[in-house]
Amino acid sequence: MASNLPMSPKLEQIHGEIRDLFRALANGFQRLDKIKDSTRQSKQLEELTEKMRDCKGLVKEFDRELKVEEPRNSPEVNKQLNDEKQSMIKELNSYVALRKTYMSTLGNKKVELFDMGAGVSGEPTAEENVQVASSMSNQELIDAGTKRMDETDQAIERSKQVVEQTLEVGTQTAANLKGQTDQMGRVVNHLDTIQFSIKKASQLVKEIGRQVATDKCIMAFLFLIVCGVIAIIVVKIVHPNNKDIRDIPGLAPPAQSRKLLYLRNQD
Repeated sequence: MASNLPMSPKLEQIHGEIRDLFRALANGFQRLDKIKDSTRQSKQLEELTEKMRDCKGLVKEFDRELKVEEPRNSPEVNKQLNDEKQSMIKELNSYVALRKTYMSTLGNKKVELFDMGAGVSGEPTAEENVQVASSMSNQELIDAGTKRMDETDQAIERSKQVVEQTLEVGTQTAANLKGQTDQMGRVVNHLDTIQFSIKKASQLVKEIGRQVATDKCIMAFLFLIVCGVIAIIVVKIVHPNNKDIRDIPGLAPPAQSRKLLYLRNQD
């Protein structure tokens, strides 16, 4: 069925590598039954454990890539791919359980915790320790699980606090940005008012300059006219008989010396 599933090239490559590891695990456990030396059996189990780690990483990668491609696939295709993923997880869990059985049979009490459920969900395990499973009682296992749950709850609470602090900082930053935006708007309006006032003042200065220049020209012309009149008057007084100088309108010519005739009555 898996070969008929519609997969992208990357998914198909990951799926093929997982299937190759499953075949290698199946052949390895078959060879393990034929090995009588406990040392060689332990070495073979270590090699199979390494293959299971690789397979676990590939299943994680398959799950991540499946989530990326899920929006592009139809619901039917997504269902088939998820079923295939669950099938691979079950098959890997069966090899994990088989490995634990062989480890117990060989008298090796050290069993590596291989939590496949947490791995496939994309969440990394908090720690991967080697524990002596056979020496732990049910109460010890319950206490260990309770401790792990408490640590998880504490991590969640810390995450909530970080999220709340981030929201507070974001709200404060947004308020500061809004205040700065309003202040910048007021500054821009004030600058526009100043620019308008400067433009009006420049126009007024130019108009005053033109008026002053006009007044200066008029004063200069009046000064020249006055100077001319004064010069004519002076010349007329100095040279009253000069006919080349015309009389100034409104100004009487200088009085001529009149000779008085004195008639004597003759007795």
